[in-house]
Parts: sequence; structure tokens; C-alpha cells
Amino acid sequence: MSQSVTSHPTTDLSDAHPDKVRPVLQLFVDYGAKRCFAGRIRTAVTMEDTKLVQDKLFTSQGNGGVIVLDGGGSLRTAMLGDMMAERLIANGWTGIVINGAVRDSQRLAQLDLGIKALGLTPVRSAKAGIGAIDVPVAFGGVLFEPGDYVYCDEDGVLVAKEPLN
Repeated sequence: MSQSVTSHPTTDLSDAHPDKVRPVLQLFVDYGAKRCFAGRIRTAVTMEDTKLVQDKLFTSQGNGGVIVLDGGGSLRTAMLGDMMAERLIANGWTGIVINGAVRDSQRLAQLDLGIKALGLTPVRSAKAGIGAIDVPVAFGGVLFEPGDYVYCDEDGVLVAKEPLN
């Protein structure tokens, strides 16, 4: 079943649906070539470790969805690099929102994937397998629940319980 939704400017969605959207109050940087993206959310939480996320989410079919990855806001290790971003594209994900860091920024900028993160680091993550998949995560003043919808562009990130037009 497709999880893809039509992406609209977040400003338009905020104006048209103020009672249905929750703005994420956190500043993200766009790292992927796709700047406007939206989709049904799958969530993950981990701290400076990406093995579980890579094994359970990055290799699964995205069906146009968006991964919301809570890395605890850490900038010590990267939660995404170019090889994993290519895997996301190959598996049909439209984007990823990371409460944490990425690496390989020049290569990420060339990939047709929406990537929002807090910053950069050259350091790769651990591979111990800690964390959880498809659980509610909270950052930026918003609770992200699996199955919610996220809308992203240069102006920000909005979350809604249902697809919006």
C-alpha cells in the first residue's frame, strides 16, 4: 500500500489547516536534493547507533514514506551517510527527518531524497543495535507517531494525523 502523499508548501498547509497541523519548533538544515517532501511517518529512536535503523527501516520498502529518526539531538555521530541515503532511495523512501547529524554532505546534496538534520559530523555511528522502531518520538515540541503524516520544505516541518491537500 502506498504511503506517498502530495507535498504542498508548509506555509499553505499551515494557513489552510491551522487546527490540523503541528509545527516542529526546531531548526533543520536541508541536505538532500529534494527540498519539498511529504509522506506517512515511520519512526525510530536511537542514540549514536544506526544498526537497528539500518536493519529494520532502511532496508524495508518505503512506499513513499518518510522516516523520522530521533537521534537525541546528538551531533557527535552521523545517523545517515551517502550509502544509507542511496539505500533509502532504492527502497522507495521519499525523505528522512533526523534529530541529529549526517555526513557525506556533498554527496547527499546530489541525491533525490529529502533530508533534514540538525548538522554535520564526519564521525560514523556505532553498530550495537540499540533503539526502537515504530514508537512515538518527541522533539521540536511535537510528538511524532507512526502513521502520522509529515510535510517538509525550506520553511519548516509540519505534522498531521491525516493526509492534507
